[in-house]
Amino acid sequence: MQTEHERGAAPAPPPRGRRGRRTVLVASALIVVATVAVVGALGLGGDGAKDGSSAPPRSGSTVPVTRATLTERTTVDGQLGYGTEIPLPVKSTGTVTWLPAEGRTVERGGTLLRVDDRPVVLLYGTLPMYRDLGLTTGTQQGTRQDAGTEQDARGTGDQGRTDDTSGAPAPSGSPTPGGAGAGAGAGETGGTLRGMDVLQFESNLAALGYTGFTVDEKFTDLTARAVKRWQASLGLPRTGTVGVGDVVYSAGKVRIGHAGARLGSAVTEDVLTYTGTSRKVVVNASAAEDSWAVRGAAVTIGLPDGTSVKGEVASVGKKATAPEEGGGDGGSEAPTVPVTITVKDQKAVGRLESAPVTVEYVGRERADVLTVPVAALVALAEGGHGLETADGRFVAVRTGLFADGRVEVSGSAVREGMKVRIPE
Repeated sequence: MQTEHERGAAPAPPPRGRRGRRTVLVASALIVVATVAVVGALGLGGDGAKDGSSAPPRSGSTVPVTRATLTERTTVDGQLGYGTEIPLPVKSTGTVTWLPAEGRTVERGGTLLRVDDRPVVLLYGTLPMYRDLGLTTGTQQGTRQDAGTEQDARGTGDQGRTDDTSGAPAPSGSPTPGGAGAGAGAGETGGTLRGMDVLQFESNLAALGYTGFTVDEKFTDLTARAVKRWQASLGLPRTGTVGVGDVVYSAGKVRIGHAGARLGSAVTEDVLTYTGTSRKVVVNASAAEDSWAVRGAAVTIGLPDGTSVKGEVASVGKKATAPEEGGGDGGSEAPTVPVTITVKDQKAVGRLESAPVTVEYVGRERADVLTVPVAALVALAEGGHGLETADGRFVAVRTGLFADGRVEVSGSAVREGMKVRIPE
């Protein structure tokens, strides 16, 4: 006898759990199939990849293997500026009465500062001023017979003119007859001061337009006459003697830095600093990776506005500096050496006086090698890298230099012009 449940009830639906398990199994099967397809395409299927067997080609563009020169370029940070400021070797003593503005350019014959209201003049040279320059005792007595005044401050026609030096105050550090300042016993021969410092000074005097003497190593009466004309143009007493503190020498024109003294204070060693007038770049290069920093090496400087200018390594520091404590990532930075880079085309830098820049230099270079885009490389199951050909085969390759988005490749199955696929 059937129960009411057996007569009228509809068949019970299958349990939810069974349908759910079926759905999971189907999805799993699809994933396995997809995985096998991908593995086979990437050459991860074992022996098939090793013997270059064909596989259904995958989607993606194809590119040819080309022969080219690869150049490795590296970019580092640098700082554009005028270089390190250094103190002017001012030897005057007294009170500072005038200072130039920071950033001002001073050329030969220009005034660097005034001490006791006397100008300290810039001249060009490498030998520092170490003594007063003038006539020695014997020649000074003969010169004093020429009394009078000199009206032409720069002319050369001083024959017949005399100079009135009586009662005029001597310049700072100027020699007195028989005094050590005249260089007695040092460079004097027969009453004439001699030396390379005389030659250097006379060369500057002639370059400023004061002539009428022979540019040599002897300070003669004709030199003294030219000095008097120069002194008159500066508003100085015409003594014919150049004091040790009247002149400062530099290799060329200078750009004034910051002042280390105020008006009214005494002259100190750091009364005024200066730099060169050409902008340059300084890079703190890693001491372990500074092989690129060779004097004369060409580099490319990237400016903040996106433009670039050519530069050349001028000098490399010989002393490595450790990073400051607490800087970087826990003190893991390597010691650095300063590399100075000059810029020949100063106009290309524009008006920038100081700015962070980038410096790109050439590292390794491989000429006439087979190359492909880095994106064309695939990893092989057996290790190493390979390329997929246009018909779906995978060939093993050896990689070399990576540069500019391409890579050097070699191998028995690789040839120039061969089409390889870039996977999507």
